[in-house]
Amino acid sequence: MMIVAGAGSGKTRVITYRIAHLLQKGVDAFRILALTFTNKAAKEMRDRVAAVTGDEARNLWMGTFHSIFARILRAEAELIGYPSNFTIYDTDDSKSLIKAILKELMLDDKLYNPNFVYQRISSAKNNLISVSEYMENTQIQSDDISSGRERLGEIYQTYVNRCYKAGAMDFDDLLFKTNILFRDHPEALHKYQHKFRYIMVDEYQDTNFSQYLIVKRLAAVHQNICVVGDDAQSIYAFRGANIQNILNFEKDYPDLKIFKLEQNYRSTKNIVNAANSIIANNRDQLEKVIFSENEPGEKIKVIRTVSDNEEGKTVAGSILTEKTTHGLRFKDFAILYRTNAQSRAMEEALRKLNIPYKIYGGLSFYQRKEIRDLIAYFRVTVNHNDEQALKRIINYPIRGIGKTSLDKLVLAADQHDKSLWEVVENSKQFIGGRSAEAIQNFATMIKSFAVMVKNHPAYDAAHHIASQSGLLKDLYNDKSIEGLSRYENIQELLNGIKEFSEREDIEDKSLAVYLQDIALLTGDDKVEEKEGDSDTVSLMTIHAAKGLEFPHVYVVGMEENLFPSQLSLNSRSDLEEERRLFYVAITRAEKKLTLTYANTRYRWGSLIQCEQSRFIDEIDPKYLELDIGAPFAAPDSTYFDDERRAWQGAGLGTAERTSPSDRLSFSRPKPRTGNAPARNLAVKKHVPTPDFAPDDPAMIREGMEIEHEKFGFGTIVKLEGRLPDSKATVLFKDAGQKQLLLKFAKLRIVNG
Repeated sequence: MMIVAGAGSGKTRVITYRIAHLLQKGVDAFRILALTFTNKAAKEMRDRVAAVTGDEARNLWMGTFHSIFARILRAEAELIGYPSNFTIYDTDDSKSLIKAILKELMLDDKLYNPNFVYQRISSAKNNLISVSEYMENTQIQSDDISSGRERLGEIYQTYVNRCYKAGAMDFDDLLFKTNILFRDHPEALHKYQHKFRYIMVDEYQDTNFSQYLIVKRLAAVHQNICVVGDDAQSIYAFRGANIQNILNFEKDYPDLKIFKLEQNYRSTKNIVNAANSIIANNRDQLEKVIFSENEPGEKIKVIRTVSDNEEGKTVAGSILTEKTTHGLRFKDFAILYRTNAQSRAMEEALRKLNIPYKIYGGLSFYQRKEIRDLIAYFRVTVNHNDEQALKRIINYPIRGIGKTSLDKLVLAADQHDKSLWEVVENSKQFIGGRSAEAIQNFATMIKSFAVMVKNHPAYDAAHHIASQSGLLKDLYNDKSIEGLSRYENIQELLNGIKEFSEREDIEDKSLAVYLQDIALLTGDDKVEEKEGDSDTVSLMTIHAAKGLEFPHVYVVGMEENLFPSQLSLNSRSDLEEERRLFYVAITRAEKKLTLTYANTRYRWGSLIQCEQSRFIDEIDPKYLELDIGAPFAAPDSTYFDDERRAWQGAGLGTAERTSPSDRLSFSRPKPRTGNAPARNLAVKKHVPTPDFAPDDPAMIREGMEIEHEKFGFGTIVKLEGRLPDSKATVLFKDAGQKQLLLKFAKLRIVNG
């Protein structure tokens, strides 16, 4: 049986009741095998079955592919030469082992990048290519030789041997070894073929070759297999998923019965019909017509903005408007993007409006390791005595300053009552050996960066540091999927600094001021939440959003070469997968869907002109509402704060505010033309007091009246954190409320 379950069609409920029906018919729970892709899905199904049938649900063999087959392998481990208590290596364990092997074999870890090697081995296992087959396959060997990595097979062999010797399996082994078990030990295969009378597989369109073969072998005797899936939501080819598994299912089982769940209970008619018009452009798909009996709903709004920065401001402003106008909660909103790097502009815009958000399926942009590494370089350059940042980068990229040397430096600093930097720049006085020379060279490099920072704007200095430190080259040489993503994230950070350097509303465009800006953005501003009631906007990639739903969804970055990705334009199959990804994005929305794109976007430090995505053109125009006129300049956070206070003061209700069809329900400045940045109209230019001199930040107290060189006179409303990283909330007479880091703010005490 194959159940073709369209988006929002109640797939989980159907699976639950099928299992419950089998149990109520007297089928032994131990004879039912249900395979899922996530532990969350398995738990949800088990709980639902238990609610209908009671404790018998505990006896179901229900779980992820990896958990179920690990259970089988533990029971049968001796047949394949493993102890039953074998260790399961996670990704970090595997990569650490690969790094050790590369060191032992004296191989260049730049050429044989551990991430690349790990993916190569993983791909081989998921395609059931053993070490011997890898070595004997002329095409594989030819590929390795042509790439200059002719010893990959040797690494694969050593890796497998070391895992075996350690009594360990990695995640891929849990499928690979199950296939070996069933291939080489017919008695084991016979046992489980007869044990599992009923087999169910969720999200069948996401199965890879290894999973497909295991399921096919287990179902060979009874052929009582039920798969559930939606070919239109097959979006994991990069992980090895093969859409042909579901498209060709009937070839494996000629007596197949097909049931189609075509009613979408989630979304409005407009959203469902728009999704249908998109997916109709794919050639390879199972025939079905998804429909909805919900209300027609609003048309899909398409918004064009001047830049990606404006795109972030527009989306953040729209969320605030929709929430206030319609009495919604922040958790009713989701922002979806094609790549993680796109989160930067969205995060900055949300923070400036004090909109709480949560990144799903990945770290916040500024919390990612590569971003923190480069920012640490900036921090040490601006303030040599920043010890935590100094420790982070002193040996990254690797420059021969090991942990032992660093420990000696820290000890010397403690013994001589000096800062770590003082010891570093005079390293030869404190430690000997070859590392002293490397430390001295590092100090010289940082000093040269400091000269660059003093004489150049933020972007020029930042790009110079990223390049000359070796960090950019290190990331560029990593050609794995993760490596490319990290490199793109660094470029996105530099893009943000480029925008900062071109702003007309600030005079000081130095790297030091930029650090102050992002330090405020990345501060530990925790939103107080009630237990189990997290009211935050959700930010995630579309891949991470699969299986989720939200009343209001924004899909951002709808531009050619971004979505669809430039990497997907080489073949029809790749382009069709991108279109399925867009289909998934659209069908996450329940009530309202907004698509946004930018005319210009920074890529690799250059401002490029962008073209509207072909996917927007593929949507039937009758389901769209276009808002692609000259984009306006979204006001800054001070402007929004003033408007909010005006609303509260006047006691205005939602009906008295502007139409919800507006992008923002605030008074707008006049549309501007070209790429000129928005000016802050609310702030008067302040002329500092003639004898202006900043006071020691340690003297600042709540309630004090102070003066700022730019913002003028104000009152300290709140102090947070400890020096030197304490933060002040200041209410200025002309500039409104601001948050400032005291170590950068340069405040003069007027009246204590």
